[in-house]
Amino acid sequence: MSKITAQVQQTPTETVQAWLQDFDTALQTQDIERVLSLFGDECYWRDFLTFTWNLKTCEGKDEIQAMLNATLNNAQPTDWQLEGEATENGDIYDAWFTFNTAVARGKGYLRLKEGKCWTLLTTMQALNDYPEQCNQHRPKGAEHGANKQRETWLESREREEAELGYTQQPYCVIIGGGQGGIGLGARLRQLGVPTIIIERNERAGDSWRKRYKSLCLHDPVWYDHLPYIPFPDNWPVFAPKDKVGDWLEMYTKVMELNYWSSTECQNASYDEAAGEWLVKVKRNGEEITLRPKQLVMATGMSGMPNVPKFPGAENFAGEQQHSSQHPGPDAYKGKKCVIVGSNNSAHDIAAALWEHDADVTMLQRSSTHIVKSDSLMEEVLGPLYSEEAVANGLTHEKADLVFASIPYKVLPDFQRPAFEAIKKRDAEFYQKLESAGFMLDFGDDESGLFLKYLRRGSGYYIDVGACDLVASGDIKLRSGVGIEHINPHSITLTDGSELDADLIIYATGYGSMNGWAARLISQEVADKVGKCWGLGSDTTKDPGPWEGELRNMWKPTQQEALWFHGGNLHQSRHYSRYLALQLKARMEGLDTPVYGLQPVHHLG
Repeated sequence: MSKITAQVQQTPTETVQAWLQDFDTALQTQDIERVLSLFGDECYWRDFLTFTWNLKTCEGKDEIQAMLNATLNNAQPTDWQLEGEATENGDIYDAWFTFNTAVARGKGYLRLKEGKCWTLLTTMQALNDYPEQCNQHRPKGAEHGANKQRETWLESREREEAELGYTQQPYCVIIGGGQGGIGLGARLRQLGVPTIIIERNERAGDSWRKRYKSLCLHDPVWYDHLPYIPFPDNWPVFAPKDKVGDWLEMYTKVMELNYWSSTECQNASYDEAAGEWLVKVKRNGEEITLRPKQLVMATGMSGMPNVPKFPGAENFAGEQQHSSQHPGPDAYKGKKCVIVGSNNSAHDIAAALWEHDADVTMLQRSSTHIVKSDSLMEEVLGPLYSEEAVANGLTHEKADLVFASIPYKVLPDFQRPAFEAIKKRDAEFYQKLESAGFMLDFGDDESGLFLKYLRRGSGYYIDVGACDLVASGDIKLRSGVGIEHINPHSITLTDGSELDADLIIYATGYGSMNGWAARLISQEVADKVGKCWGLGSDTTKDPGPWEGELRNMWKPTQQEALWFHGGNLHQSRHYSRYLALQLKARMEGLDTPVYGLQPVHHLG
C-alpha cells in the first residue's frame, strides 16, 4: 500500500512570519548572501532613514547588497515582528511589520511574491531616546505643589517668544510659513527642536487667502490632514481656500509654533567654520540676524511664479497677471479675458470668470491630463483615502505608508489600470473635449495624474466643472498655438490670428524650489544642490537619469545643513516626519551616516 504524504499549505501569515524570522536572523548574523536569497529576481527596498539616514530606494539585489555592506554595522536591526495578519492579494502576500535599530523604532510594509520579497518598505517612526511629547510622553501642563517661582503656561510662552531669535538662537529656521512649514514646525515642536518659521504674509494661512476667490482643494479631506490634528468629521470633502487658511492659522496657534509673520528673509549664507547659517530677516521693519544650525526651504512647489516674456507685453494697455496674483472675477464682467495655460489654475479661473459674465478664452499651448474629480476619488484615491477606507481600518497614517511602499519604478504599473478604467468610464466626456479641440494626454506612458505630478509638478487638471464649459464653447479654446506678439489691445498668435484682450492671465505655473535657494542664498549653492523635484523618468519635463526618489526633497542635499520641504498636503504631512527625525538626530549629536546621497545631474 503506497504511503501518501499530505503537504500542509502555509497561510499567508505563517509564510510572512517565517520570512521575517529568516530575514531577522540573516541580518543579525550579517549573512548578506542569505538576506539576498530571500529577495526575488525583481526586488525593491525603499528605506526611510532606518538603514540609510536618507530616503533611498534600492532596485535589485546588487543595490541592496551595496546598501547593506555600507549600513548594516551602524543600523544593527533586530526584532522583526509581524503586525496583525498578512493578507493575500492575487499571487502577492502583503504584511505590516515592526522592527528596531540601534537608535530607533521602525515600521514597514512587505510584499512577497512566490515566497520571496518583491517590495520592502522600512521607515523610522521614532528615536528611542527622544520620543515625541505625545500620548504617554505628553506634558503634564499643571504644576502641582507650591512654588514661589511658579511660571504659568502663558508666561512660559511669552518668555520663549521674547527670547527665541534674540537672546536664544533657534536650532532650525524654516523659510516659508505655508502648510509645509507649519506641518514641519509642529513635528519639530513635539521633538523639542527650537524652531522659527519665517513668513512674509501678515497671518498664517494668507498664502491660501490671497489666491483667486474660487480656489478649493481638489484633493479630498481624507488625503489632506495635518500632523496631530486631523480635520473634524464635519469638514467638507473639498475645503475652500479661506477655510484652509483659517485652519492653518488656528493650527499654528494651538500647536504653539514660533511663527514670525510679516517677516521677510533677505539672504542667508552658510558659515562652514562655525557650522551654522547666517539668516538675515526683516521683522516688522527691524533687521535681525538668526544663526540656526539647520535651514529648511519650505517655499512650496507653488513658490516662484513662472511668468513668460512675450514681445510687446510692456505696451499692453489692459491688465496682466500671473494666476497667483489674480484677485477673482468680480471686476471683469463683460471684459475680454485670455488665460495662457490649461492646467488647474487656468480652468478654475476661467470658470469663475465665465460665471461672472466675462468673455473667456483659454490658450492651450500643449496637451493636458484631465481627470474628473469623482472618477479620481473613486478609482484612484478611494481604496486608500475615503470614508470607506477609514471604516476598513485604513487610517491616513497607514494609507500614507501603503502608498509609500510602492517603489516609484513600479508605480506607473500600479496606476495605469485605474486610469484605463477612468478612460472607459468617462469616454463620452473625453470625446466631447477632443471634439472641442482640447488636447488631452494621460502622461507619456499613460500612467495618469500622480506620476505627472511627481515627474514635473504640472500638466493636469482635476475637473470640477470647467471642462463642460470648454466642451460647450462657453469657455472659448485656442489650442496648439502660442503667443507671437502682445499688442496694446490684442494678442497675435503663432498661426497669425488675433485675439482681443482686456486682461491676460498667465496660468503658467511655478519655477523649481531651487530658484528660492538661488535668490536667498546664492546661485552657487543652488547649482551645488541642483534640481528639486522630479524622478529622472526621462519623460516630458523630467529629464533622466533615473533617480528613484524625488530629487532633494525631505532628505540630505549636497549642501550641508540645507533641506527642502514641500509637496501637497499628503506629502507634507507624511514626509515631515522623516525630515523632523533627521533634524532631531543631528541636534542630539547622533551618528547619521548618509548612504546614497544623490549626485547632481541638473541645475535649477
